[in-house]
Amino acid sequence: MRDPYQVLGVSKGASESDIKSAFRRLAKKLHPDANKSDPKAASRFAELNAAYEILGDEEKRKAFDRGEIDAEGKPRFQGFAGAHPGASGFGQQGGFESFSWGPDGFQRSGGGGPRGGGFGGTGFEDLLRGMFGGRAAPRGGFGTQFEPEDFAQPAAGRDLHAELTVTLEEAVKGDKARVHLPTGKDVEVKIPAGLTSGQTIRLKGQGWPSGGGGEAGDALITVQVAPHKVFTVDGSDLRLELPVTLYEAVLGGKVRVPTLDGAVELAIPADTNAGRTFRLKGKGLRGKSGAGDLLATVRIVLPEGSDTELKELMRQWRESKPYDPRKDLD
Repeated sequence: MRDPYQVLGVSKGASESDIKSAFRRLAKKLHPDANKSDPKAASRFAELNAAYEILGDEEKRKAFDRGEIDAEGKPRFQGFAGAHPGASGFGQQGGFESFSWGPDGFQRSGGGGPRGGGFGGTGFEDLLRGMFGGRAAPRGGFGTQFEPEDFAQPAAGRDLHAELTVTLEEAVKGDKARVHLPTGKDVEVKIPAGLTSGQTIRLKGQGWPSGGGGEAGDALITVQVAPHKVFTVDGSDLRLELPVTLYEAVLGGKVRVPTLDGAVELAIPADTNAGRTFRLKGKGLRGKSGAGDLLATVRIVLPEGSDTELKELMRQWRESKPYDPRKDLD
């Protein structure tokens, strides 16, 4: 990974506000949502986040400037100052000591200098303190375990947000769908049955990667239910306009009504006015408290085209049996 100062485009003497301003400016420019056609946008944005995780944190920035951590936030091995054949410690009396990490902590082996006087007169414990910013001191001598909290935990990646649109049928019955994330990945999302518009699905570890070797963040997928060509969602109920003919409204009859489970028959009584609503129990959306209903509102539809006989019948009706449906509006 590049030097974080180069990534943010600031000098080593930049102030905290300069670093923050540079990050915000570049974040808007490099965000994958603003560069959807660029396959490298996600990696550049992840590099920017990683650089800001170091320079935006006062302690991490100081550690980086001192050379104690690298551009990914990982501890650097500083080497052993003054170690050469014939010097005190390493190479004393022509022998070298080696150290390894295992189940019992750091282990010392090999002949040579005295136990406490190696490394140019500096104890191994002090050297480790310098390597890890004074935080990683062993509990005892060599061969003892380190406390877990002695080592800084790598920062986790940030969560990301994305949206997914599903059909009403998918939301009601549950399904699987693929969503394109700002990181550039396509992932499969399991849609639970009974999901409603606006709910969020969390995908663990599918967020922005960590610049310091920690776990990736999560992806938060906000699900929207697309408008349906027939049904309108009203809480746990579904609504639809039910077209009926003029003679069905006058004479009554059985009509087919669509539902999410298939069509059913509904008996329309004679003399049914437009706007009358029929309730079909349990044919709405299923929820924790039970299923909602389907509310079908009658809409009277005249035949297509011009019908001479119908017009003549209506003229006779108007002359012999006039009535005023708007009398209550006065």
